[in-house]
Amino acid sequence: MESISFSIINGVGRITLNRPDVLNSFNMPMAKELIAVLDECANKKEIRAVLLTGAGRAFCAGQDLAAAIAPSADIKVIVQQQYNPIISKIRNMDKPVICAVNGVAAGAGANLAIACDIVLAATSASFIQAFSKIGLIPDSGGTFFLPRLIGLQRATALMMLGDKVSAQQAMEFGMIYKVVPDETLMQEAEKLAEHVAQMPTKGLGLTKKLLNASMDNNLNQQLDMEGELQAMAAKTADHGEGVKAFLEKRKPVFKGE
Repeated sequence: MESISFSIINGVGRITLNRPDVLNSFNMPMAKELIAVLDECANKKEIRAVLLTGAGRAFCAGQDLAAAIAPSADIKVIVQQQYNPIISKIRNMDKPVICAVNGVAAGAGANLAIACDIVLAATSASFIQAFSKIGLIPDSGGTFFLPRLIGLQRATALMMLGDKVSAQQAMEFGMIYKVVPDETLMQEAEKLAEHVAQMPTKGLGLTKKLLNASMDNNLNQQLDMEGELQAMAAKTADHGEGVKAFLEKRKPVFKGE
């Protein structure tokens, strides 16, 4: 792969967007590589959590405009074949996806970050819905996730005005989970990802499925679904191990089964 770095360490699939010379902005080859890697993370049993970050001084500046304005470019195709599959794969993966935002996250880059399950950001990182500055509309699930995270009024303002949001503001808004010092971002993100990778993976996947459904379900539908998935979780080997460890007053050893 030319635009993505990928490794598997301690049960974590570590993905790094690796076009630092253009702030890790997306072109079609990078998108295809990321899609392939996300499929690998979803399908490999040894991978029990995913960590996504960017190389260099940016997380992701969104779309590579040089690629978008090429004579052969079709913006609808770019959205449908490049961004939509990435967001869908992150949300539908039955494993936790942690994002470490190491710098600016703009446009589709910002929406890629907030589509992940747990988002850490460096103190110097920032988020910007940059679409309105070039006459476009937010994509990559931004109009779905952002208002649900921070409320319709604030999301509308950020998308229409294109204001830059600091990492601290993003945390205060409820857009991300935590802000950490720049120098310890990756250390903390890796520690968190490795911790999550040792948790009951199937139970976490079912939790994620419920959270996804809660975006559309009414209360009764959600209660019914909780009952169904709780029954599934109760049949996992990890649940048995958790109960046994509790009774034996020891730390459980989960295997993601």
